[in-house]
Amino acid sequence: MDGKPKAGVSMTSTWLRKHRLIYAGATRHPFILSIRDGTVDLSAFKRWLGQDYIFVRAFVPFVASVLIKAWKNSDHESGDIELVLSGVAALNDEIEWFKQEASKWGVELSGVVPEKTTRDYCRFLEDLMSPDVDYAVAMTAFWAIEAVYQESFAHCLEEGSKTPPELQEACQRWGNDGFGQYCSSLRNIADRELEKSASDGGPLVKVSEDMVTKAEVEFQRVLEYEVQFWNMSHGSPGRSAP
Repeated sequence: MDGKPKAGVSMTSTWLRKHRLIYAGATRHPFILSIRDGTVDLSAFKRWLGQDYIFVRAFVPFVASVLIKAWKNSDHESGDIELVLSGVAALNDEIEWFKQEASKWGVELSGVVPEKTTRDYCRFLEDLMSPDVDYAVAMTAFWAIEAVYQESFAHCLEEGSKTPPELQEACQRWGNDGFGQYCSSLRNIADRELEKSASDGGPLVKVSEDMVTKAEVEFQRVLEYEVQFWNMSHGSPGRSAP
């Protein structure tokens, strides 16, 4: 199977190396770099704020669907339900933060019209909510979405960054160590489920291989959508995600 990891190397580690260029494009995008070096156009930040508010509201039911899959596919000792549930709870605070931040920046959220990139990304999330989507596939996408934000905004907090003081709170929200640990836990679940599928034998081996391939495809799609979302916010052109 293409992309199959070597012994002792996790599936996500294999994919991060294999798709390192698009991953770097998502986590070191010019929009993020402009925040880090203090040259960001604040109108671009406001555009991101409004569009990401729309995305986060669509992200809530997606995470809820992952919670249902965790209930059906994990045992009480795994801690999957508790971890995903903590993510659902955090989204309530996140939505309130967007409202407060929008008020501070004079962004009228009720008047924000979703851009095509936002609509497409939200539709992608909706497709992943289907009961037919495997737990490993959904968890892979969940981890990838969160990890891109964590690594992107953590970069803006590193020593030597010139992130404007008024954007420090936004960067701290996703770039903090606690959120990084949360992303690592999501990744561990994804790897566990992917490893179970990759190691399945017998008559289900083809189904399992297809599922792992599907998870890798969705991982790539998340990265493409993230690049497109940054492009939209930054006001730069780019190829639409598939």
